[in-house]
Amino acid sequence: MRVGICPGSFDPVTKGHVDIFERSAQLVDKLIVAVFVNPGKKPMFSMEERVALLKEATTHIPNVEVDAFSGLLNDYVRQRDSRLIIRGLRAFSDFEYEFQRALLLKDQDPEIETVFMMTRGEYSFISSSGIKELAMFRGDVGRLVPPCVLTALEEKLAVAK
Repeated sequence: MRVGICPGSFDPVTKGHVDIFERSAQLVDKLIVAVFVNPGKKPMFSMEERVALLKEATTHIPNVEVDAFSGLLNDYVRQRDSRLIIRGLRAFSDFEYEFQRALLLKDQDPEIETVFMMTRGEYSFISSSGIKELAMFRGDVGRLVPPCVLTALEEKLAVAK
């Protein structure tokens, strides 16, 4: 069975992410969307909330499993009997960052491959951080995120008022 891992912080998941999941799921038998702890970021949503939002946003993709992990990605990939990491790219700046990360992983475990998938042009400007900022200032993010995320953002920001 070919297992692909699509890792990210997904804080929150966007329609751009979902596009990558839908297309990646066609390439593997099982796609694991893996939420990880990014020590460089302070998340808006807890790990449990992000996992729940991802599960809801991917219910229409039959071969997707949502999981969470912390630690080294290459260790997680091995634990899940995979050798394939799928990363979504929006712009050339994403490529530079992801390319360096992929080379670090390759150095640690030469058998793990990283595949880069370009997002559709209509989603190329969407980022989780941009979504959070726009939502905090009451901008309209409804067409950029799955409905479950829109509801969660509205609830989170209503509490923060």
